[in-house]
Amino acid sequence: MNHRVFITGASGFVGRHLIQFLIRRGDSVAGTCFPEDPASCQLGDNVLLERVDIRSKDQLAPLIQDFSPHWVVHLAAISNVRVSWEKRQETVEINLLGTLNLLEVLREMIPPPRLLFVSSSDVYGILEPTDHPLREEDPIQVVNPYAFSKASAEMLVRFYSQIEGVEGIIIRAFPHTGPGQSPLFVCSDWAYQIASLERKSGGLLNIGNLEIKRDFTDVRDVVRAYVALLEKGQAGEIYNVCSGQPVSLQWILDTLISYSSSPIRIKVDPQRLRKADIPLLYGDNTKLRTTTGWQPEYPLGQTLKDLLDYWRFQLKGGSKKGFPI
Repeated sequence: MNHRVFITGASGFVGRHLIQFLIRRGDSVAGTCFPEDPASCQLGDNVLLERVDIRSKDQLAPLIQDFSPHWVVHLAAISNVRVSWEKRQETVEINLLGTLNLLEVLREMIPPPRLLFVSSSDVYGILEPTDHPLREEDPIQVVNPYAFSKASAEMLVRFYSQIEGVEGIIIRAFPHTGPGQSPLFVCSDWAYQIASLERKSGGLLNIGNLEIKRDFTDVRDVVRAYVALLEKGQAGEIYNVCSGQPVSLQWILDTLISYSSSPIRIKVDPQRLRKADIPLLYGDNTKLRTTTGWQPEYPLGQTLKDLLDYWRFQLKGGSKKGFPI
């Protein structure tokens, strides 16, 4: 069965990959972007895209109602931890109140579409001991405004699933990367810097904390997991989307530098150090695998190579539309 899928934040990093995956399946796609103009997003003529601020239910409601989707994927958010510290009120307004607006729109539809709400592994915070993978039943402990907004929105989704009849599935997405990611995020930041330095025959790469370990997944595997959970996930449940394998940022940096065609030196930049860094964060994906049969397909080394090639392409004057993400 082909589906009509509505995506908030469709023009973002994950949204672009998700759209390509859905279109290859034969699904129909519509969604929102903000604050950019839809014409500048280059998502293709077969994607219905509108500029909508999800803080306005009046803007959001007619677009979703007219499209009448089977599935809704809620990606629109301030998703960078550093930005969430700088824009605390805006983070809460977009990530929490924007989610409330969406849930209210869905509640009023008969029948309501199935919702995939993308939360974050950041909600787990710093849990002791840290020598085991995080599981969905583990307690949460927020340590930044982004995590607070996502944990609060999770409670809303569960309430609307249990009380209001909206079939909401909650994803706790662990770090993911790949071609097309903003340089606001660490892997893409370093890949962008290296691609830029290659054009100058080498130079100094600015870094932050290399000691922390994270569980990275390729974005192309992540969107496969999202669709698999829309098909097979249980409403009101939480699912980790992760590889289950932590790697240090030192390994990420060393791998990216190994792909460089120019000599790279590194420098710790105090501006890139967070107020509260979680030292180790990796997840247990047993529930996801058992429910859907999903397995990651992209090794992380290949993901990083593709990310670096993406930035090389961009710096040569390419475009998001032109690079095969």
